[in-house]
Amino acid sequence: MDEIDLNLLAALDVLLQERSVTRAAHRLRLSTSAMSRTLSRIRKALGDPVLVPAGRAMVLTPHAEAIAEQVRALAAGAQAVLRPPSPVDPRSMEREFTIRANEAFTQLYAAKLSAAVSAVAPGVRLRFVPKPDKDIGPLRDGTIDLEIGVISGDGGELRAQTLYRDTYVGIARAGHPLLDAPVTPERLCAWGHVVFARRRDHSSPADEALAAHGLSRRVSVIVPGFPAVIAVVSASDLLGLVPRSACLALPGYGMALFDLPIPMPEIVVSQIWHPRMDADGGHRWLRAMVFEAFRKGP
Repeated sequence: MDEIDLNLLAALDVLLQERSVTRAAHRLRLSTSAMSRTLSRIRKALGDPVLVPAGRAMVLTPHAEAIAEQVRALAAGAQAVLRPPSPVDPRSMEREFTIRANEAFTQLYAAKLSAAVSAVAPGVRLRFVPKPDKDIGPLRDGTIDLEIGVISGDGGELRAQTLYRDTYVGIARAGHPLLDAPVTPERLCAWGHVVFARRRDHSSPADEALAAHGLSRRVSVIVPGFPAVIAVVSASDLLGLVPRSACLALPGYGMALFDLPIPMPEIVVSQIWHPRMDADGGHRWLRAMVFEAFRKGP
């Protein structure tokens, strides 16, 4: 079977409407001879004359009459598919978005973001899920719509927009002896530490910076998240290193914050998505809402 040229569909639709090669050529901005050649190709494809002379006019064959409505619907459908998507109206959108984020984001921004979304898009539901790891598979397969965090090194095709920049700070319980004198790398390492780590290897940029001074931390406790670091530190003599935003998310623990005596890289927090969602109107709207929430602060 010969491959069908779908370009003939639009020409056939116009010919069936105009019932004239000349008028069809004018609508399609073709010469009459080019339109005639197209009609010949249509006749060959259909095995039917389609348009035949009747006096000084042309009329449709019975087969052409029978398929005219179907051709019209197919042509209209093809045009709709090839047009850019219509602008999204948040007020009428019915959709659930899944956002993967850490505890600090959820505690600082989930309520504020949800309220802003509900005010303009009551049919939209936000589903927040935890970040057990940095696997980008869920973004690739569409399991999650958006991730808030630091973009992974193996996510080369992902899109990201910076939301804010964070820094690491040291934390200790209020009244901790460490705070009685300036904090030096040596004094920082004299106390036990509680660290957040997803894997057994708990090495971090802080450990690399301390190693440059010939020092290392004594890790006493490993926990699965920064909120747990804060909770353990507030109830013990252990120290912790956490993003400053994590402390904003968990006030009231009676902690003291101190600047670190070692250089630490800046944390760039972004919203991250797969490029297939770039042009999706609803997803673009969500990203704008998230960006605005961060712009206004917690």
